[in-house]
Amino acid sequence: MIHKIILDFPKIKTIHLELDDEKAPKTIKAFLDCLPLSVGINVWGEEIYTDETPVVVGAENAKSLVDLMDVAYGPTGKAICLFFGPTPIGEKGEIRPYSPVNVIGKIKDGDKKFLKNIRDRMMVTFRVSK
Repeated sequence: MIHKIILDFPKIKTIHLELDDEKAPKTIKAFLDCLPLSVGINVWGEEIYTDETPVVVGAENAKSLVDLMDVAYGPTGKAICLFFGPTPIGEKGEIRPYSPVNVIGKIKDGDKKFLKNIRDRMMVTFRVSK
């Protein structure tokens, strides 16, 4: 099943996400059970990751490399991660999270120009799309 999620960056942008139960069903259920969720974010290269969330799930089909526009959950930091491009530790042509992550979906909006306006600790809200 596909779940449509909205991520609000106040006064900057709204992003649409699609989560797919086939990727990591336990992780997605735990995340959906926490929504709506307001949390601080941080930027690392072209990855946005949240502060610790109330989502508590272990590794589920965890990956050390992800694809462009993946949405994932990092069990190590209990964080939701959005991958718009390379991270500082990836080799050329790869996107490497800090630690293995459970990929749960995709970012549906490809424009990443807004990243330059994001500041660490900015508060964002994840909510189910109606």
